[in-house]
Amino acid sequence: MIKFLFAALGGAVGAAGRYAISLLPLKSEFPFLTFITNILGAFLIGLIVGISEKHSLPPNLILFLKTGVCGGFTTFSTFSLEAYQLLENKSFLTGGLYMIFSVICCLLGVWLGRKAALVAE
Repeated sequence: MIKFLFAALGGAVGAAGRYAISLLPLKSEFPFLTFITNILGAFLIGLIVGISEKHSLPPNLILFLKTGVCGGFTTFSTFSLEAYQLLENKSFLTGGLYMIFSVICCLLGVWLGRKAALVAE
């Protein structure tokens, strides 16, 4: 149960951070704020993994930071880490397919979700 608490508290911190970035007065056709959020989240999860590889961090702290903060901030950071790890392990085909299918399927999921919502009205 304590692990859920660490993940939930981290998620609240991450979600608040994401919301704070969304308040920045930068409006354009290109979704810069989401783009920036995703890049920051990817950087943050990479930093957390790098630090945890060098230092012995408590598992609950890693859970709080990776799953909680990064997950609440953007799940794109997790996707980026997994894609990076596949490429780093020279699983180029799997990594490439993962990236391509993730983008295509998630876009399809958004489209299907929107269509389902419109049908339900």
